[in-house]
Amino acid sequence: MATYGPGVLIGNWNEDSCLGEDLLRDFLHKRERGELLTQKINRLQDNLLRKIHLSVSKDGFVHFGDTVMLLNTDNKPSVENPHGVCGSLTLAVNLDELSIFSPLPLQSLHGVSAIKSVAPVGRNTFCILSVDGSALGEPIKYGQTFGLGTTGGFSDQMLYLASDHKSFIRFAKKSYLQQVFLTDELSYLTRWQAAFLDPQLRLEHEGFPVPANSKIIITHCQTNRSLAVPRNVWTRSYFGREYEVICHTFLDTHKAEEDKNYWEIITGDPSDEASTMIERRNHPIGWIRKNESCEDTE
Repeated sequence: MATYGPGVLIGNWNEDSCLGEDLLRDFLHKRERGELLTQKINRLQDNLLRKIHLSVSKDGFVHFGDTVMLLNTDNKPSVENPHGVCGSLTLAVNLDELSIFSPLPLQSLHGVSAIKSVAPVGRNTFCILSVDGSALGEPIKYGQTFGLGTTGGFSDQMLYLASDHKSFIRFAKKSYLQQVFLTDELSYLTRWQAAFLDPQLRLEHEGFPVPANSKIIITHCQTNRSLAVPRNVWTRSYFGREYEVICHTFLDTHKAEEDKNYWEIITGDPSDEASTMIERRNHPIGWIRKNESCEDTE
C-alpha cells in the first residue's frame, strides 16, 4: 500500500484552487482600476494634503473667487473653559475612518473640523463664492451673503459649507449644538455673512468691504448663529485628534461675541506666493527662510 505524500490532493482541492484564482483575479482587477484600500488612502492623502497657494489681496480686502483659509484665532482658556486648547486653528475637511471605504472620494468628505495646522493644503483651503450675482474679483462687504466652497484638493466636484437648525437627527456629535457640514448642493443653508467684530460699531460698518487677515464674525444666514470652535470638544478623525466646529453664538456679559466666534480670512503673502500672511506677521522684517541662500557681502 502506497504511503501518503505531500503531492496527494485531499478534500475540496479543486474548489480551493478555483477560489484562489478568483481572489488573485479580483485583486489584479482592483489594482488596475485603483480600487485597493491602500490606493484609496494614498490618493486621499495626496489630494487632502497637497500644497495650495492662497490668493493675494492687493487692496487688503477679501474678494469673490479668492482661495483663502479660515483661521480661528489664538485664545487662552477662560475660567469657564480651563481645559480648552490654545493656539490658532483652521477650518478643515474632516475625513471619517469608516468613509475611506466609499467608492467615490468626495462622498466621504461631508464633515468639518478645526485643526492645528496653519499651512494651506487641500483640506483647509476654501473658495469665496458669489451667491447674489456679484462678479468675481469684487470685494465682499459686511452684511453681504457669500458661500464657502472646497474641493478637498480634488478637481472634479466642489462641496459647500452649510448648517441647519438642530433637530433630533441632525446635531453636533459631541456638544449637541447646531451642526456644520459639507454638502454638494447650493441652497440657502450654504449662505453666510461677515459681521464687524465690535457689535456697537457693526451697524456703521454695514456695506463696507471686509478686510483680509482681520478678526470678523461669520454668521449663518438661515439660523442667524455664528460659526464657532468651542475648543474644549474634540473629535477623532483619520488624521488624529481634531476639534469640533459648530454654529453657536457665544456671548459674554456685555452681549458681545466671545473669541470662540472670532475668525480671520487668511490670504497669501504678496512678497512670497508660497507663504501666507500668518507667517509674515509672525516673523520680523528681514527674516529669511532656512532654505533660502544668503549671499555674503564683502
